Amino acid sequence: MMPCVLQMLIKAAKLLTVKRVTNVVVTLSFTIAALGAQAAPGSWSSQAPGVMVAMSDRTSNSQAIAPPAGIPLSNATLSRIQWRFESPPSTPVNAWLCHPERCVALSGMRGSTTALEGMLANAPLHFRFALSPGQRPVRVQGLQVIVNYQ
Repeated sequence: MMPCVLQMLIKAAKLLTVKRVTNVVVTLSFTIAALGAQAAPGSWSSQAPGVMVAMSDRTSNSQAIAPPAGIPLSNATLSRIQWRFESPPSTPVNAWLCHPERCVALSGMRGSTTALEGMLANAPLHFRFALSPGQRPVRVQGLQVIVNYQ
């Protein structure tokens, strides 16, 4: 009789262990699923055609720079944006990078910013340029962004 009771106790202990392991696996599965519900970090890059900037009292906007199709960005938010553009040497232009919610002044022809952090990443961006008073028209080209999102 004793070996039978001992076998039953061992079997019960194994079932409890399996149940605990199962609970841990289920808990981990729910945790992983919850983390997966947040947008995965990623990045995309795109370019826009050049822009002729002709006036100091009126800004010139680039075409919209949208994320490539097929990137799942429904709840993703912006983190860091790198930008680049080219203007002729010794011809500075006032430049901004714009999101539909707001624009941020750019410090030069290339750089990065976190000033738009937290805004929706699926919204199109665009560059905005203006000349200083008395400055001759200039063509700005090589417009590019690299967008990091979460």
